[in-house]
Amino acid sequence: MTDHHDEWRLLSGSTLVGTILVDDPGMPWQRGHFSPEPAFSRFKPWFDEINALVDAQELERFDDVYNLIEGALTLESPSGPVGEFLLHIDQERAWFRWNR
Repeated sequence: MTDHHDEWRLLSGSTLVGTILVDDPGMPWQRGHFSPEPAFSRFKPWFDEINALVDAQELERFDDVYNLIEGALTLESPSGPVGEFLLHIDQERAWFRWNR
């Protein structure tokens, strides 16, 4: 279980893409405030497309788009990188679930 104010880092290689300050550590979804870095602009269209697909319930295309995110980004918990994650970002909010 994460601490109430854990900071998670979203990375592309060694470049910081953004940080998530967890303010709602529920299970299975962790939720928090997303602070983008300049590098996020490259990836933002993918997250926007994921949100649009979910809203339109076009889930058959979800995996194809999410595979781009999964292949390009890593999520790092306060104790280190996580193996698998499912991350959504909508403006200043992020929610995610993960496995070590």
